[in-house]
Parts: sequence; C-alpha cells; structure tokens
Amino acid sequence: MTIAQLPSWVNFILVVVALVIVVVVVVVVVVVVVVAAAQSVVVVVAAAVVAVVVIVAVVVVVVVVAVVVVVVVVVAAAAAAVRFITYKR
Repeated sequence: MTIAQLPSWVNFILVVVALVIVVVVVVVVVVVVVVAAAQSVVVVVAAAVVAVVVIVAVVVVVVVVAVVVVVVVVVAAAAAAVRFITYKR
C-alpha cells in the first residue's frame, strides 16, 4: 500500500505530524544557534522559554486537530451506519 492509497484523513494526519516535526526541529536549531551566540544568561533563558512555549503550542494544536479529525471520522461513520440501517428497511 502506497501513501496515495491511504484514506485522505490518514494523509492529513501524516502531513500534520510532518509539519510538527519540522517546526520542532527549526525551533531547536534556532535555540541552539541563539544559545551558542548568546553572551548573557538572560538570552539563554529567554530562548529556552520561547522554545518550550512554541513546542507546547504546536503539540496542543496537533492534539486539537487529531481530536477534531477523530470526531469527524466517528460522526461520518455513525451517519453512514444510520443511513445503511434505514436504507435496509
């Protein structure tokens, strides 16, 4: 099975996960560069705080998106089941 054969919602989740990985990697790289160039502890602490906030925000967004996708899939499946049952009669 190729990625093209997967359901669209699975592809959507894969894209979201890939974007999260990219964002986290970019944030970590930026923090490492800032810390390496920093001359003061304040800059290092600020960079660490920003990194944590961004990563937590991204994780929260991903969780919300995942919950929405699951709810949509469950509702769609339930609607299809109701249509199937009512059609059979």
